[in-house]
Amino acid sequence: SPKRHCHEAVVSTQSTGESAAGTEPDYDLQFDEETELAELRKFREATEDEAFPDELDTPLDTPARVRFQKYRGLKSFRTTPWDPKENLPLDYARISQLENFNTVRKFIVKSHVKKERPVRKGAYVSLFIKNVPISIIESQSAAITVFGLLPYEQKMSVQHSVVQRHGQCDLVVKGKEKMLAQVGFRRYLVKPIYSQHTKSNKHKLERFMPKKGSFVASYYAPITLSPAPVILFRVEEDGSATLLSTGSTLSCNPDRVICKRVVLSGHPLKIHKRTATVRYLFHSREDIAYFRPVEVRTKHGRRGHIKEALGTHGHCKIGFDGPLHQNDTVIMCLYKRVFPKWDFQYF
Repeated sequence: SPKRHCHEAVVSTQSTGESAAGTEPDYDLQFDEETELAELRKFREATEDEAFPDELDTPLDTPARVRFQKYRGLKSFRTTPWDPKENLPLDYARISQLENFNTVRKFIVKSHVKKERPVRKGAYVSLFIKNVPISIIESQSAAITVFGLLPYEQKMSVQHSVVQRHGQCDLVVKGKEKMLAQVGFRRYLVKPIYSQHTKSNKHKLERFMPKKGSFVASYYAPITLSPAPVILFRVEEDGSATLLSTGSTLSCNPDRVICKRVVLSGHPLKIHKRTATVRYLFHSREDIAYFRPVEVRTKHGRRGHIKEALGTHGHCKIGFDGPLHQNDTVIMCLYKRVFPKWDFQYF
């Protein structure tokens, strides 16, 4: 029958395709098991972070007061002050900071860019360069790009760029991965970190490159006055580059505070009006005493404070500002400031 012949044709086509794929030469030689496992691990972490943002289980083998000793609690992430000059890394001794980036940029544009130049646009000029090594001439093509630098653009600083993921890019990109950045006329390798693009004085870290919306990529690089286009590529092992995101420069401000958030969660064991006995938030009496001043809240909007520890296995009594539901989850948010990783290299 016609249906039977059609079915046999489909089966024979699939068999032929499978046999051709199975006999493809050097397929397994191109397979890297370590890279595949690393990508799988990163994909699982990104999926878990998307389902449960910033949530982390309290460790059993390490005291929480040791594991999270660099973190602090904030009553309000938006309004609580954070000194941008405290506990700076050693890399900050290698960079420069403009006192007011926007004011300096406007002054430079007004005094250097808009004034008359001795050479008009479209004119041909002859450049004589002395002491050029022969190796550079042999390695480069016939076309050489020449550009000028504005004041302060030869100094290193913390560059912030507002970028957006490319529509055809679905790769899982973790923070501090090596990227190829094309910023204006310069191209270099950096390891950026990603944060939310908000108008607050503190900005929450994004562990992975967001899939939607605009975000800020921060990295150590030479000062580039805005506006300037920014393109981020991922360099593969074979030398090819994959387009990840595009955008423009935002500022060069080392005082931009980027905070990494950790959410510890617990579950109510007993509830009596506005007081609840919570377990799994901590696992020792000493940890409860250490984090007692930090405010806790629930996913349904209740806020409270730890009253006392019960026993020696991490149970604690917490008082809230209202009645608690049995299916609610008690969480504690801790923050620490993070910085980019110094790995600058011209490409």
